[in-house]
Amino acid sequence: MVRHPLSKSANKYLRKFRKWPHSPYKTLWHHNFGEQQAMQILKQATIEMGPSQQPQRHNLHHPFLLSTLLDSFKAYSCDPTPKAYYFVIKSLTKSSQLQDIPPVLDHLEHMEKFESPEFIFVYLIRFYGLADMAQDAVDLFFRIPRFRCTPTVCSLNLVLSLLCRKRECLEMVPRILLKSQHMNIRIEESTFWVLIKALCRIKRVDYAFKILHCMIEDGYNLDERICSLIISSLWELQDLTSVDALVVWGDMRKLGFSPGVMDYTNMIRFLVKEGRGMDALDILNQQKEDGIKPDIVCYTMVLSGMVAEAEYMKLDELFDEMLVFGLIPDVYTYNVYINGLCKQNNVDEALKIVASMDELGCKPNVVTYNTLLGALCVAGDLGKAKALIKEMGLKGVELNLHTYRIMLDGLVGKAEIGEACLLLEEMLEKCLYPRSSTFDNIIFQMCQKGLINEVLELTEKIIAKGFAPGARAWETLLLNSGSELRYSETTFSGLLSPN
Repeated sequence: MVRHPLSKSANKYLRKFRKWPHSPYKTLWHHNFGEQQAMQILKQATIEMGPSQQPQRHNLHHPFLLSTLLDSFKAYSCDPTPKAYYFVIKSLTKSSQLQDIPPVLDHLEHMEKFESPEFIFVYLIRFYGLADMAQDAVDLFFRIPRFRCTPTVCSLNLVLSLLCRKRECLEMVPRILLKSQHMNIRIEESTFWVLIKALCRIKRVDYAFKILHCMIEDGYNLDERICSLIISSLWELQDLTSVDALVVWGDMRKLGFSPGVMDYTNMIRFLVKEGRGMDALDILNQQKEDGIKPDIVCYTMVLSGMVAEAEYMKLDELFDEMLVFGLIPDVYTYNVYINGLCKQNNVDEALKIVASMDELGCKPNVVTYNTLLGALCVAGDLGKAKALIKEMGLKGVELNLHTYRIMLDGLVGKAEIGEACLLLEEMLEKCLYPRSSTFDNIIFQMCQKGLINEVLELTEKIIAKGFAPGARAWETLLLNSGSELRYSETTFSGLLSPN
């Protein structure tokens, strides 16, 4: 087969027939390779400079890293990339060379032509916010369009969350929201979530609820998570009244909020803390009406609210209702109910409850016994109180400071000074101290019985333990000591010293 010579119509794009072959420097492969090499030079310069060295400058206008960036890319005949600028900004923040960031941003804004990706500014805004440079973060956010970048709700949410971390920055939030409209940023549901979450964190639930209203007015669906967050934040607040909390609760219910078990629990906890036991009972009844079975925690909190408001009839009804529902009381529930019985002076019934606790597998604790001891001592029944102390020892329940103080007050109230002194010495061995008023009463009663020497010995012991008697004790000692006070001046001075 004879080949015809190639004519003028041959493919001129084939290299062997082109008069001017394509330069290999214009291929995509070489361009990418040049960018990679330029980045390697930039990274190596960062390593060699190190974070601890003073920032350098190649000229009067460009800091070291920016000059290195421009020179490295120029050496390979390619333009700096967004990734390179991002690397420079990250390096400057990590090395705390914040004074070099503005020149980099200025060069990126005025000298480059590419569309800057938003993630560069998101990173820098977050850095400014965490470094307590809120104004710098806001200024950069407003400046984003000048970098040929279309800001989105991502950067808006970030700025808002940073500003809402501190109360003093909250006044900047309305301006940000208004400005974002001119920047064509559409506020999304995530923006409301950021604002409400941040406001709840700084305990501004009132503002959080107002923003929730704005969210509903803008046509967004009610978010159950946001409502739960608001409710969970209520009980931590100091300046929010129970009336305001109930208004918030009622309004959210009207908006379609369906509370869960934790929402009811948090609301009940807040109302009980505020001393609104009957309102807490109403919330418990709402929970039952909604078909959500209350747990033992809810009942225990409401029971404590009934005791605080002296609603003892409701207390008994609620305790019986809890048992009918098949809930098993724990030691905290029993302690609340026993406290209610003791406040009704129904100590015998309370003792029966304690006896039945062991049979039901719920062991009484020191709080249980302290409640009973307090009621028995107030009633003047020291015989049962002493028997209860022995029972505590047999059951392995250790006496605490409150137990000793209750018994000591009871003994002093009945003028059983001998046993009171023995109990006081037992307390001192455990480094537990009586109330100052109780010790003053012991000294007074001992002086009335003429036990001056015993008084001085007891006083010396308790001072040696670091306890300072009250003014009444010293006055009683001075008035009743007479000629029997034989301490030297230095010893008497030591007794007067609280140390």
